[in-house]
Amino acid sequence: MIENEALQWLALAPDWAEWIAQDADGAWWAYEAHPNQHDIGWYENEVGRIQRLGQSTPAADWRATLRKR
Repeated sequence: MIENEALQWLALAPDWAEWIAQDADGAWWAYEAHPNQHDIGWYENEVGRIQRLGQSTPAADWRATLRKR
């Protein structure tokens, strides 16, 4: 299920985005560089751009949502 949803969000990501991931609250984000993980989500690593893509039902394991384009 995560894979299908991740593919849908990848389709919405800007061309520069190399990574997408969902935070614990259900927010999906696109990252230009590999994001870092913190206790409730992901954050940019001070290089590259970031863009919020939208919101969906939080995954049971949000840590498993990180995908590379």
